[in-house]
Amino acid sequence: MASAPAVPEISPADLARAIERGEAVQVVDVRAPERVQSGRIDLVPDDRFFNIRGSVLAARASLEGTGLDPSRPIAVVCGFGNDSRKLAQHLGALGCDARSLAGGLSAWMRLAMPRVLDPPPGLDHLVQLDRLGKGALGYLLVSDGEALVVDPPLDASAYLEAAAARGADITGVADTHVHADYVSGATRLSQSLGVPYYLHTADSSYAYDGTPGRLPFHPIRDGDTIRVGRCAVRVCHTPGHTVGSVTYLVDDDLALTGDFLFIGSIGRPDLAGKTAEWTEQLWASVERARREWTPGVRIHPAHYAGESERRADRSVGETFAHLLQTNPSLQFATRETFSAWVQSRAASFPEAYRTIKAINVGLVEVDDRKAEELEIGRNECALAPDLT
Repeated sequence: MASAPAVPEISPADLARAIERGEAVQVVDVRAPERVQSGRIDLVPDDRFFNIRGSVLAARASLEGTGLDPSRPIAVVCGFGNDSRKLAQHLGALGCDARSLAGGLSAWMRLAMPRVLDPPPGLDHLVQLDRLGKGALGYLLVSDGEALVVDPPLDASAYLEAAAARGADITGVADTHVHADYVSGATRLSQSLGVPYYLHTADSSYAYDGTPGRLPFHPIRDGDTIRVGRCAVRVCHTPGHTVGSVTYLVDDDLALTGDFLFIGSIGRPDLAGKTAEWTEQLWASVERARREWTPGVRIHPAHYAGESERRADRSVGETFAHLLQTNPSLQFATRETFSAWVQSRAASFPEAYRTIKAINVGLVEVDDRKAEELEIGRNECALAPDLT
């Protein structure tokens, strides 16, 4: 009996690299429109993204009316990489160079692309890990064969691979704050490796009602240091997005700001219904940063809003001096004008954020599939810099 022909596939990493190289890849998402609205591959321009239901695509005998260009490669996307295999075959029969995205959107949302950054003197290696589907960033700091992981997702395999590739042992895992938009992998990673999980004490309870969390962690406070090889990573308490939000500082060279400060905006203080109180804290954090941080310190946040925030090498980061000139949240001279700006940007946020917060302080347990469902789509952790 003849075996079925192999279905051409493309991995999430290969698809990302092709798009980032500027190849004219078309993405055909065959899921229902309401699922696409919740989250999709938005790295391609809108004119090369197509949402065609699988049943509709399968019934087509030609490409007429689809808008697809048969001269350009196509990546077919479904939820988990099953339906897309059959539909890629169908498009192949219609004369297209079509490949199924292996693992579907689920795998795309887990993808973390490593970006190698110039390390400050205390580090041998600095890697930014970019979750394209979330617009989320984590970091690996390596010094003298030891590594610290900062803000890892639930699937931390990319961090393990990055550490192994640099001959480093992970000796600690840290969150800049308790995340709302994705399930942290810090607890799982620290327990599997038998290393400390660093979190500010103020973020160890459920922000919505104060219920104490149930997760093992190594408490940190303002001014503490975390040793990584010869490097001392200093904890700078920068509350406002959460009460326990911190920035990790490496001398005057590097600031991992988490969701406190982004390239184009600042962390929203309204995710727990304490907007007025947390706006006061956010203002104090802004004032502290402007007072204490040197202009040359490199700001690397935990999220980004879009492609415009990238550097030429695809990494996300800028000097504090640059942000002082361009970031709207740093332009205000008084608490009153800052507070008014924050209030003018009030917006709703996904209801799932409440559940994710509960998971991240150990009050709720979910399996990996449910975690993926909760966190699908890009982050909504920043205040919109401009509502027009």
